[in-house]
Amino acid sequence: MSTPPLVIMGVSGSGKTTVAVALAARIDGAVSLDADDLHSDANKAKMHAGTPLTDIDRAPWLTAVGRAMAEVTRSGGVPIMACSALKHEYRLRILGEEPEALFVLLDVERSELERRVRARQGHYMPASLLDSQLATLEPLGPGEPGVTIPIGGDAQDVVTAVLAKVLAAR
Repeated sequence: MSTPPLVIMGVSGSGKTTVAVALAARIDGAVSLDADDLHSDANKAKMHAGTPLTDIDRAPWLTAVGRAMAEVTRSGGVPIMACSALKHEYRLRILGEEPEALFVLLDVERSELERRVRARQGHYMPASLLDSQLATLEPLGPGEPGVTIPIGGDAQDVVTAVLAKVLAAR
């Protein structure tokens, strides 16, 4: 099965990385990528200190996200990127580098997000920034290339739901 390049998006704790890795295992030629790996040391330090990133902080990071996806596409693979992509303008920046990207918003209840973020060990994104992320999140709008997936059940159920919606959206 093949899909377009995918950005698995949502706030911290939504399961982006877990879903991206599981999807990559089920899609022919897929390569799982994590946008967190592309943050600058300065961005990571700000988040670790509990300081939300600004749009200026995010701009080069989002360009790098799109370029990493485009590189996988050029090499014949299908990029599956875990990336918050919280705002419409952020998604446009990614699309500027990888115009075929399809966004998959993982929609998780706030209480579950907080539980997940607090349970993390060794992640630079503290639970204190969850409210900032939720306030920043702009759901996918009309005309944006993407689907929204309400999250419930285990990871494999989510992956099955994502694949069904992505394939139906093509």
